[in-house]
Amino acid sequence: MAAGPRGGGKMAAAAAEAGSGGAEGSAAGGDGGAGGLGRGRLFAAVVDAFMEKLVAAGSYQRFANCYHRFYRLQPEMTRSIYDQFVSQLQASIKEEIQEVKREGNLEELFNSLDKIVEEAKDQEEPAWRPSGIPEEDIRSAVVPYLLKHKSYLQKVLKEKEEENRKLAESVLAGRDQIAKLQQLIDTRRQAWQAISKEQRELIMTFKEPQ
Repeated sequence: MAAGPRGGGKMAAAAAEAGSGGAEGSAAGGDGGAGGLGRGRLFAAVVDAFMEKLVAAGSYQRFANCYHRFYRLQPEMTRSIYDQFVSQLQASIKEEIQEVKREGNLEELFNSLDKIVEEAKDQEEPAWRPSGIPEEDIRSAVVPYLLKHKSYLQKVLKEKEEENRKLAESVLAGRDQIAKLQQLIDTRRQAWQAISKEQRELIMTFKEPQ
């Protein structure tokens, strides 16, 4: 049983070694592959490479050497435990990475970065440089933003005015409907009162004289 802690330390060292190799591969892939692959696919490729290096660093032979006593007694059981350990480790790492991607919204960020890079390739105009006059620099930066914001506010105002117009039309239509219903109710009430009066007069004609 004393071999367990020492074995865990060796496996941890192997995982650290794999992580170092994966980081180096990530740096190399980021320099050479970003232009050909989207950053989302590149990230997935780096993760896959890390997983491969991790499994290679924690090979079955190393696992068996760490637990050599148990391996000599139960080699098949040792292999089964190793396979389950590797499978659960990979699943756990992938799940953690997916959770990080969801929380950080990495897919959308990768796509946005790819789009920015692609748009920058087609840009022929020179990049903006300060003129050395703060007032002009501020004006050139702020005025386009204010004009864009003004256009947005005008659009929102127009949409709200259209909504208010439709709402006013709906209110007027509702009032007209209510007035028509009220008139119909009055007409039926008057008709009912007339019928009731006729019924009373008819009943009085059939009553015997006192």
